[in-house]
Amino acid sequence: MQSQSVSRIGETLDSSEDALPRPEIAGRQARPLRFITCGSVDDGKSTLIGRLLWDTKAIMEDQAATLERQSTGQHNELGLPDFALLLDGLQAEREQGITIDVAYRYFSTGRRSFIVADTPGHVQYTRNMATGASTADLAVLLVDARAGLLEQTRRHATIASLMGIRQFVLAVNKIDLSNYDEAGFEAIAREFRELALSLGVRQVTAIPVSALKGENIVRRGDEQMPWYDGPTLVEVLEKATQRTGQTTGFRLPVQRVSRPGEGFRGYQGTVAGGSIKPGDSVVVLPSGVEANVKAIVTYDLVRNAAVSGDAITLVLDRPVDVARGDMIAAIDQRPQVGRGYSARLVALSPDGIVPGKRYWLKAGARRQRVTVRPVTVLDLATGKWEDATTLPVNGIGQAELDFEEAAIFDSYESNRETGAFILIDPDSLNTVAGGMIDRKRAPGDRLRTLPGADHASITLPARLVEAFLNTDFAKAHRGEIRIEGE
Repeated sequence: MQSQSVSRIGETLDSSEDALPRPEIAGRQARPLRFITCGSVDDGKSTLIGRLLWDTKAIMEDQAATLERQSTGQHNELGLPDFALLLDGLQAEREQGITIDVAYRYFSTGRRSFIVADTPGHVQYTRNMATGASTADLAVLLVDARAGLLEQTRRHATIASLMGIRQFVLAVNKIDLSNYDEAGFEAIAREFRELALSLGVRQVTAIPVSALKGENIVRRGDEQMPWYDGPTLVEVLEKATQRTGQTTGFRLPVQRVSRPGEGFRGYQGTVAGGSIKPGDSVVVLPSGVEANVKAIVTYDLVRNAAVSGDAITLVLDRPVDVARGDMIAAIDQRPQVGRGYSARLVALSPDGIVPGKRYWLKAGARRQRVTVRPVTVLDLATGKWEDATTLPVNGIGQAELDFEEAAIFDSYESNRETGAFILIDPDSLNTVAGGMIDRKRAPGDRLRTLPGADHASITLPARLVEAFLNTDFAKAHRGEIRIEGE
């Protein structure tokens, strides 16, 4: 039944004059495109994805029959069931008509396969939205055509961009309830593009849609919107590129040291970047010991190579002291090792981030003590970064991390696997924040820069202030430098 469903939708889309990749070109066996739907509450995220699944014939007959039964008394004016029920599976979600947890669904067209994460819009479930965004290639951001961009819209767009998503679809939903207002659609699209540019996102496709009526989701809405000549949502998804962004060399965070017998010692983990083959030179961090790869072993065979995402056991050519939490990396492309980093945080705890408090930082198999000092927070109303000493719940900010021992990271932009972390409250063991590494800080110095701002703050030991003021740079900008005592 599933193959027949895929064939039907493929035939429907083949009639389009738009030259899209053929299945054999797009590579149906490749990794599915992962995308999220996000935006403010009641903007229609679950309904849009439910409609997308319905129109792409991704719903089996038994699922459709169940949906019909569950939608008794809830059919819309078109006589169709409540599509949101396809995503909202929790009893509390159905009772309240909201999305609480992230719902993942798989579907495919004749050209490509997809995994969609429907994320909640309520502020208190921001952590669930961030979870869905962390693995996505693209974000579909919904906006109510009558309300425009809201604070939660800006929050979700910012979190998605911080998570490294660079492809956005702005779905201006409920366009039918605004009488298909072209001027209103263009105004919302223009405002969002300005927001996206401030976040460093340049790939934005704005589409006027009606999730309820299925206009511009899979089928075009030319009858009501002759003024829109852009792609449908499914056409954009089929053409989207998968997110790579891995510019680092080989990375293997060690999860376990395997000693099944006296003559074998292997280091197990999932490759988090780059590739490796026998004979390659590697370095073990933080110790800095160098070695060569002797063999690559998996559960059923010895391999000639391994790439990102492979779970392997690495055997080195000499005995090396390696423990859980260490990292084995390419000798010529090493990650950053240090005790001070700058990072971006999304606060997830009701208490926010307490400045100067010692937290547990967990990244992969490592767990380390860290002191966190917030320095800026994003004002979602204005889109500007402001100086701050605390980070409230659901706040997005920048902070300085000071570790008690050497920490190993790449920047999140270069490798999201080795540049991401969570903060854990040592008292309650609750996750209080998700974070992304920007860079390693210089020893002894603290530099604070506000994104998009025209100034920075440098904290120096008192003995170095006079030396700094005597530099040519300081003399040339004497009137622009302000000195404050701590």
